[in-house]
Amino acid sequence: MSAVERVGVVGCGQVGAGFAEVCARAGLQVLVTVTSPASADRGRQRIRRSLDRMVRRGKLTEDARDTVVARVEFCTDLKQLRDRDLVLEAAVERLSVKQEIFRTLDEVVDDPAAVLATTTSSFPIMKLAQVTSDPGRVLGAHLFHPVPVMRLVELIGSLCTREATLSRARSFLTDTLGKEVIDAEDRPGFVVNALLIPYLLSAVRMLECGTASAAEIDQCMKLGCSHPMGPLELADLIGLDVVVAISRELHEESKEPLHSPPSLLLRMLEAGLLGRKTGEGFHSYPQSPVP
Repeated sequence: MSAVERVGVVGCGQVGAGFAEVCARAGLQVLVTVTSPASADRGRQRIRRSLDRMVRRGKLTEDARDTVVARVEFCTDLKQLRDRDLVLEAAVERLSVKQEIFRTLDEVVDDPAAVLATTTSSFPIMKLAQVTSDPGRVLGAHLFHPVPVMRLVELIGSLCTREATLSRARSFLTDTLGKEVIDAEDRPGFVVNALLIPYLLSAVRMLECGTASAAEIDQCMKLGCSHPMGPLELADLIGLDVVVAISRELHEESKEPLHSPPSLLLRMLEAGLLGRKTGEGFHSYPQSPVP
């Protein structure tokens, strides 16, 4: 099977922009589909700011930065992804939205050997594959933020994913992008979040019952366990909406009380306090010009 040369990305938030950047840095032409010209502008700014940080650190020249930026193009029509070898869906973590995207990708991406991948951190891959006419080319490629820095990718096939699809994606992620791939089963949370989310929820419950403040909880885990980031800081970084989505999927499958989102977390979600992306979560953050 031929190597992946034409990459498509659906969505240009933190993960979508990061993936587009690493693909462009690997010399690939990338086409990103967004919902509006304003979203395209925000996506360009995300990628540019990330590359500017590399320039300031001496890891990239200004000419090389400009070359990478030029490799990423934007459009607002999924039909323009027709000729892609691999398309990564990185849209909002809502099942109905993702399913609609996969229905469309199934119709418009011509090559039957093309990989249709999702970055979902909560939904079983089969829930997305089942809406397509060929679930054999659908898989999960769970990347971690910030994508240009974090090496791990969880590769997840459903019961219907073809081995050739998995092999093509694995080769692309490891050989072309230099990522470390771990195979994971198609279950809510996969490996990392199945371990991580109960830990984060436990920290929220500790805060909720008044055992310690948010700052104290995070400081204890950083100083007492040598974690680079406390659990509530990490929840803010992930996004509290994503934490809730993953916990709900875990709870739906396991029925374990420890997987159920605490009421404090649900109230914060209702209030729009989602962490770093909104500037306010368990901690406060300077508001970025790009949401």
